[in-house]
Amino acid sequence: MEQADQRLRPGSAPDPFGERPRHLHSARVYVLGGSFEFESSSRALLRLVAEAYAGLPRHRLTRSTPRFKIRLQVTRGDAEAGSAAAPPAHLHGGAGLLSVVMDAANFAVICPAERSGLVAISRTSLLRFPRLVRYELLEFAVFALAHRGLGLVSLHAGCVGWQRRGLLLIGESGAGKSTLALHGAHRGLDFLTEDATFVDTSTMLATGVSNFLHLKADALRYLDDDALTRRIGKSPIIRRRSGVEKLDLDMRRLGKPLAAKPVTVAGIAFLSMTPVGKGPLLRNVKRREL
Repeated sequence: MEQADQRLRPGSAPDPFGERPRHLHSARVYVLGGSFEFESSSRALLRLVAEAYAGLPRHRLTRSTPRFKIRLQVTRGDAEAGSAAAPPAHLHGGAGLLSVVMDAANFAVICPAERSGLVAISRTSLLRFPRLVRYELLEFAVFALAHRGLGLVSLHAGCVGWQRRGLLLIGESGAGKSTLALHGAHRGLDFLTEDATFVDTSTMLATGVSNFLHLKADALRYLDDDALTRRIGKSPIIRRRSGVEKLDLDMRRLGKPLAAKPVTVAGIAFLSMTPVGKGPLLRNVKRREL
């Protein structure tokens, strides 16, 4: 991640919308085939960027790398400051803009045509719900800009690779995409993503963000490596909106292979939550069923 400090002199003209902060710091990351420049007067917000995207392999989907810019700003107010939980997120779109809004002080809005976005986070939410604002606001801005700016198809699917060929893991939440992706990485497959895969349909190249993998603690019983199980068990625990608690495993620190380049989609594994019983663990899907 590239960082630079920029000290901008405040203009003499009125600035009622806070468009010209006194000091801006910037950081650049390369994810999902794009170059993202983040600028903010808050180093705490840029640390969220580093936590999410620093140290990832640089994927290139096209000859030129599209550039995007996202402004991060800390807001003073918090509509639900006294609440024990973060307010729910709501999606909105129109007039060439897309947004996700928690409350008046926590929101993200992007303009795909301009390849730019604004993410606002209150100090209270930043301190109390850092992972939630990262997933629901910061990640929204990055994913939506890459999706629209590069014309990618976004899939609720995990993906692992081998020799630049990729296998999509598709199934509803709880079907085992993350567990299977971890097993693949443990056995030497390249980890691409656990549940958010982006595909360029003109080339069938798939990319993703190979940062975190989320597991229920009871999924660890399927691992046959005691040292790895203990190490994963020490990961922080996050609580989803549904109330489900999962281990927040940073794959960049696990020492397992990350997909160094985009992979070409070569197959799909559909995961089912139906117990297999005595039947086969894997079967071909008939064309009619597919």
